[in-house]
Amino acid sequence: MNGDQMMRAHSATLPAPEFANPAWVTPVELAKATVAIVTSAALHASDDEGFTAGDTGYRLIDSSRRDLVLGHWSPNFDHTGVKMDLNVVYPIDRLEELAQRGVIGAVAPRHVSFAGNQPDDVATIRLDTGPAAAAALRQDGVDIVILTPV
Repeated sequence: MNGDQMMRAHSATLPAPEFANPAWVTPVELAKATVAIVTSAALHASDDEGFTAGDTGYRLIDSSRRDLVLGHWSPNFDHTGVKMDLNVVYPIDRLEELAQRGVIGAVAPRHVSFAGNQPDDVATIRLDTGPAAAAALRQDGVDIVILTPV
């Protein structure tokens, strides 16, 4: 069994949370929406604090920044695609193109990055840092997020 097969087999055994009353909102029309990226690639600006093992925090990334560092420390993650094109995990250039064409209303001024390779307990992200990051995006007027899980 290769590494990919092993990871898939392991992932299939992990429990997923179920929510009795999931929240729902009707989003703003896409052509009027401000869109942000939320990634789990552990990206951070070159002059910002990097992620450490088990880091459940997040980093806000200014839309103008392209000097981002991939902070993923998992030995199972292949960095090649990201080194070739940041848009693989952080499609900021594609969002800007969509805004220029009028497909979306605007690109958010900031985006959010988490470290995706977390231990089994993600309660801190779910109950603390996740809602805090969402609040920061709401303050920026974000209507919709694109999730780029890594």
